[in-house]
Amino acid sequence: MNMENTNNNNQQKENSITETPVTTNNLKSIFESLKQFLFELLDIRHDTDRKGTIEDIKENISMKGHNAWVLVFSILIASIGLNISSPAVVIGAMLISPLMGPILGVGLSIGINDIDTLKRSLINLGVMVGLSLTTSFLFFLIPLFRDETPELLARTAPDVRDVFIAMAGGLALIVALSRRNKQTNTIAGVAIATALMPPLCTAGFGLATGNFSYFGGAMFLFTINTIFIALATFVIVKFLKFPMVKYINSIKRKRIARIASFVAFLVLAGSVYMFINLFKENQFKRAAKDLISDIKKSGISIIDEEDENINFKNQTIKIYVYGHKLQPEEIDKWNIKLPEYGLQQTKLIVQQGIDDSDIRSQVQNLTDLYSQNQKIISSRDESIKEKEDKIKLLETELSKFYNTQIPFIQISEEAKINYNGLKQISYANLIQTNFKKVDTITVFNTFWYDSIPKTKQQKVLLEKWLKKRLNKESIQVN
Repeated sequence: MNMENTNNNNQQKENSITETPVTTNNLKSIFESLKQFLFELLDIRHDTDRKGTIEDIKENISMKGHNAWVLVFSILIASIGLNISSPAVVIGAMLISPLMGPILGVGLSIGINDIDTLKRSLINLGVMVGLSLTTSFLFFLIPLFRDETPELLARTAPDVRDVFIAMAGGLALIVALSRRNKQTNTIAGVAIATALMPPLCTAGFGLATGNFSYFGGAMFLFTINTIFIALATFVIVKFLKFPMVKYINSIKRKRIARIASFVAFLVLAGSVYMFINLFKENQFKRAAKDLISDIKKSGISIIDEEDENINFKNQTIKIYVYGHKLQPEEIDKWNIKLPEYGLQQTKLIVQQGIDDSDIRSQVQNLTDLYSQNQKIISSRDESIKEKEDKIKLLETELSKFYNTQIPFIQISEEAKINYNGLKQISYANLIQTNFKKVDTITVFNTFWYDSIPKTKQQKVLLEKWLKKRLNKESIQVN
């Protein structure tokens, strides 16, 4: 019996030992399959046309001839779209603009150490910016088109989200371009999303109106988009291992490689610096708005809530208080709370006047008086409306009365012309009844010269003429 139990235990141990490696192997197999699936799903290297991509980018760098005119016309369309606040027009302009070429050329040339292409790209980028600013500047010089529309104002201050849009757009663009079969819808979508053109138009508007804060903000937004699109191109070019440009002179090759690496480092460092600053500014503005919202919830009335009152550069928040005047201890209480919002180095500036309780009481009295006057005016309006309705009713009845009247003088003159023997004519309305209904008959009494024979026949003709002339059947001629 003991031997049987021992054998059974040993058999169970052997089974457990043999099952464990099988389970581990299954997990490894699943993990490897999943890894292989994700690799094939996300891999972009096997379908990359490196040589074709380089040729396509280099062909679109040039900003002269046809490209220059297309750029000018697209900038003009975008400026009109911004002036009339039409997103559809602006999108249409972005679809035809050739702005991406030089920017992609910068990222590509740095990635493959092509100093000649880098020079060419930078020169054409400068030409592109110059043409765009000149076109939009001349358009907005016209006084008719100098209104500050919402579409223009939206491009005067960059946001941290613009960095993500530019980076994601640049990555999508270079990935789409590097395929053997280009995806034109992706390229068009990136042109719309990155929105390089509206900031240039807004910068031209700032120059034309002399508002250099608009010019600076718009150019900063354009610079952010340009740098991050070029940076995304550089990253993908390096990831896909595009062939490096080879130079016969090894010393020159090394020098160019160092220059390209240095430029790439500067672009990367500048991009990181701009991103951090924009992120901090975005956080500062969000915290400031939370603070102002909480101040209002506490019962303090704030007016003139403009974005300009939140100054990230000077680390100040300015609020304008009306109504009850805040005491110094109340202001100190909110200043002490600033670190809770992440605003440690921020200064809260409270602008307020004297206590205007009496003024607000007078305003309330005036408001009540206005309300009473409105009620009086409303009752008068109702009375006037009733009288107007009565007048309209009387006018309608009068019109009906006049419509039933006969223009006797004109009729008599026409009858005299048509009937030479007519000596005299008169008319009256005769009301008669047969005790079943009442009729009104227009009776014309006529007198004829004795020299006129057959007056009875003349009367019949006159009666027919009168019925036709007056469009009335109830006419009798005697």
